[in-house]
Amino acid sequence: MVLEGTLLPLRRADGSASFSRNGCSVLAAVNGPVEVQRRDELPEEAAIDVIVRPAAGVGGVRERHLETIIQRTLRHVILVVSHPRKLIQITLQITGTPENDSILEKATQASSNLQILPPLLEASILALLSASIPLTTLITSTLVVVDSDGSLNHNPSPEEMSAATSLHVVAFSSQGRLLVAESEGSFDMDTWERVTEEASRQCRDSTGTEDGKDDVSMDSGSDATVENFVRALVGNKIATDQQWKEVLR
Repeated sequence: MVLEGTLLPLRRADGSASFSRNGCSVLAAVNGPVEVQRRDELPEEAAIDVIVRPAAGVGGVRERHLETIIQRTLRHVILVVSHPRKLIQITLQITGTPENDSILEKATQASSNLQILPPLLEASILALLSASIPLTTLITSTLVVVDSDGSLNHNPSPEEMSAATSLHVVAFSSQGRLLVAESEGSFDMDTWERVTEEASRQCRDSTGTEDGKDDVSMDSGSDATVENFVRALVGNKIATDQQWKEVLR
């Protein structure tokens, strides 16, 4: 599992972040809270608007489906009651997909959705954090593929995804609550329990390493997890921004 990320790559947005995982790259921008049109106004909470843009071409049904999943998830994470009658807009631009992506074209549309969903979720959370939007918890997500022999693979190639028995995207809160469970394919309850256990290990355990001043990278060799990656990236950015205080001492 190779994770890379950067906070605030865009200077004209209230918050922004880039996130890359196993060849899938996403650039996220957050604007808000801002004024909302009267027809979209919610009297007791903020409205959440999610826009997903494909790497090439014009968005279609696939992007609208992803927007629905992300919006539904973020509504349970953002403290929407803190900004009534306001709008928080998250724009997600897919900037890169794995090599041999033509193989994925032969797979089902839902399978293609599942591959890009974890990077979209993580980029959204990082951008919200950089914009200082209050959150109730963090989201960490991962993709788990069940191969034809029943083994679990969290770092699949396009060929392995095309030949897999089932694909699963699982997301947890920082307290360990299951927030997202999207699956495609044929599987039983025993397989599902193995998938959630493996996803929890990938998302929530162990430690990571920092690399650089404004970005963080992790790989499977450091036994990294998504939660430790997010914490390291945010902590590294805060430390960099506070360096001016050390100069004044």
